[in-house]
Amino acid sequence: MPEPGTFAATLIVTFGRHARVRDDSGKEFDARPIGRKLDCVCGDRVDCRHDPEHGEVHIVAVQPRRNLLQRADGRGRPEPVVANIDLLAVVAAPAPAPDYFMIDRYLAAAHCTGIEALLIANKLDLEGGQTTLHTLRSLAEALDVPVQAACATDGHGIEELLTRLRGRCAVLVGQSGVGKSSLLQALVPAMVQRVQELDRDDEGRHTTTRSELFQLPGGGALIDSPGVRDFAPAISSLEPRSLGFADVEKLAPHCRFHDCRHMREPGCAVTEAVTAGTLDVRRHESYRRLRRLFEDLQPAPGARRGNR
Repeated sequence: MPEPGTFAATLIVTFGRHARVRDDSGKEFDARPIGRKLDCVCGDRVDCRHDPEHGEVHIVAVQPRRNLLQRADGRGRPEPVVANIDLLAVVAAPAPAPDYFMIDRYLAAAHCTGIEALLIANKLDLEGGQTTLHTLRSLAEALDVPVQAACATDGHGIEELLTRLRGRCAVLVGQSGVGKSSLLQALVPAMVQRVQELDRDDEGRHTTTRSELFQLPGGGALIDSPGVRDFAPAISSLEPRSLGFADVEKLAPHCRFHDCRHMREPGCAVTEAVTAGTLDVRRHESYRRLRRLFEDLQPAPGARRGNR
């Protein structure tokens, strides 16, 4: 329960040290976190207080989170992305060419955080769209992750996608240019109109520069996040033995050594599965890349965290 004099709200937009919140009656306010140590992100439930002297709303506390999706910054430190989500929806398209190693990392982050994942094959009207869909389905089959085919241009799959999202809080993630904002426009057109012009680049293309939460028709919410060129899950959030690779996790108990890294160790069930063709070579290489990053960013033995 909020403290006396405060009210509860959901943080729906973040931009720098400024934010926008929506209270439980649906009223929205521009807001500002009070204190440099108060780190809040889109999706957070927060306690707010009106400041009549300055005519603004202050965010004074972040309520306990159900979960938190984090990424690693350039020095390996955890950086919050979004909070309190039920579904991580990873969007891929034939253009730009899919980065399946990045998709693997998003799926690893979701697995370690306990967040359900969904793969969306967008822009099916473009050349290569069916190839992208087939590749995503092959990846998803081994991981028990659903795939949704969609095309924001002609509306294909939009109703099915809306059904999957209804009643849940989901976040759209993926490479820049895969059409996340076009999907959002198709799913909640009335809500997006007010921000379309604010997020256009010099050539008039719509490009999301901030995270924003939109209410879905019929219930639920969808967070549109900025496109990225790369993504690495926060090292501290990864399960050390499998790094969130569900297929590696299933094989790991059969390795000869409990502390097997699944790289070149003798008696490794993971590398044996690659040799036998039951584990995809690319997936194993993706795991190896994240393993090397994980070990490179680990604190040195005896090192103090504050000195990293």
